[in-house]
Amino acid sequence: MSEDHAKFDEMYEPDGSVRSAYAGYSDWFTAQDANWLKRKHRDAETSFRKTGITFNVYGEDEAEERLIPFDMVPRVIAAAEWRKLTRGIEQRVSALNAFMHDLYHRQEIIRAGRVPERLFRHNNAWLQQMVGFTPPGGVYTHIVGIDLVRTGPNDWYVLEDNARTPSGVSYMLENRETMMGMFPELFSQVGVETVSNYPRRLAKSLAACAPEATRGKPNVAVLTPGIYNSAYFEHAFLADQMGAELVEGSDLRVVDGRVQMRTTKGYEPVDVIYRRVDDDYLDPLTFDPNSVLGIPGIMDVYRSGGVTIANAPGTGVCDDKAVYSFMPEIVEFYTGEKPLLPNVQTWRCADDDSLAYVLDNLEELVVKEVHGSGGYGMLIGPTSSKKEIAKFRKKLTANPTNYIAQPTLSLSTTPIFTRKGLTPRHVDLRPFVLVSPDGIDITPGGLTRVALKEGSLVVNSSQGGGTKDTWVLKD
Repeated sequence: MSEDHAKFDEMYEPDGSVRSAYAGYSDWFTAQDANWLKRKHRDAETSFRKTGITFNVYGEDEAEERLIPFDMVPRVIAAAEWRKLTRGIEQRVSALNAFMHDLYHRQEIIRAGRVPERLFRHNNAWLQQMVGFTPPGGVYTHIVGIDLVRTGPNDWYVLEDNARTPSGVSYMLENRETMMGMFPELFSQVGVETVSNYPRRLAKSLAACAPEATRGKPNVAVLTPGIYNSAYFEHAFLADQMGAELVEGSDLRVVDGRVQMRTTKGYEPVDVIYRRVDDDYLDPLTFDPNSVLGIPGIMDVYRSGGVTIANAPGTGVCDDKAVYSFMPEIVEFYTGEKPLLPNVQTWRCADDDSLAYVLDNLEELVVKEVHGSGGYGMLIGPTSSKKEIAKFRKKLTANPTNYIAQPTLSLSTTPIFTRKGLTPRHVDLRPFVLVSPDGIDITPGGLTRVALKEGSLVVNSSQGGGTKDTWVLKD
């Protein structure tokens, strides 16, 4: 997409003056020596390299480990703005959880004709094994990442919902730690809400979801597929920060109707498993019989109330982009209110009229796979060649139900630090939400992803994007 002169910059007004949210940061920045700032920028890269904050990129001949680029200019959100956002996020996450319960029980929303049955009937993420079962505390979506984009002063949209296993929270925490380590005096000048207590909040929220079989203080473990997983750094980081055990499937087994963990003193029951293993691999007796990542029999223990699995199996339905397109109806059905945070306009290619419109306007639209993630398998019409569009047109015509389309939004920009000074780049935001029977807890901040290439709208780290610290100002 070509640079749109009407785009909204979060730091600067159109006349070049600094917006009020950024005033404190701007005063500090302009008082600093330019060479010292350049040195600090290099220090940040070195720090990330030493810490080992990397991710794996797939689709090459073999997985390649890359450093996540970090930008040291924070993204700043005013307190009043954040309060508005949290109300919208709470509403949406409440609706997602209610939708999950309904989908696995009476399916009232389908009976009422508000969403079509095909949404789950042909959806691999919908699990027959969850029908009629309510997870401990009635919570399906324990940890949710809601991806938001901004196009104007008061214009925020939900780009997608991540309710299966949202990742990226370790980058939010490391970005803040890096910034506080480099610029401690900046944080004494500008009042910023803390994010560093997220692991404690996560541990508390998960413990509140412990099953009835729990005796004493709940035992929480993080289940990882292992060191070759692209998000392994995050699994290990969170387990360490929470004071929880990091386990692989081979460390757990079912004994006496409980999932038990191997320790130096023998096997001990685990009450809550924060799993970072996909549904298919959780239990070889229930799902993929070839899986070596899961625990044989865990689903029987789960259904009998002996363990909590976070997030619940089957929540991947909420990540589906066809389901996303019905979120306004879903929010209204379960909350009785209009959505406070709107969706991006979405055409469902499964509908003939929408498909015809999308095929006629491919050059202007973003087309995504309904089950896709990470920026893969999508077409960004304005930046694609005629050949790429023609190739995608064939895929779309052959399997229209697999795609949705959206307009190319002019995402807001925030400055990044470059050798030439501050330069605008497009950003999105993933706030992290914890859900327990005690309520919904939203950490004030989140992961800001930034497109480091000039004019690029793709912020995913897998596609060359970077991250920056997100500040929510104190009142």
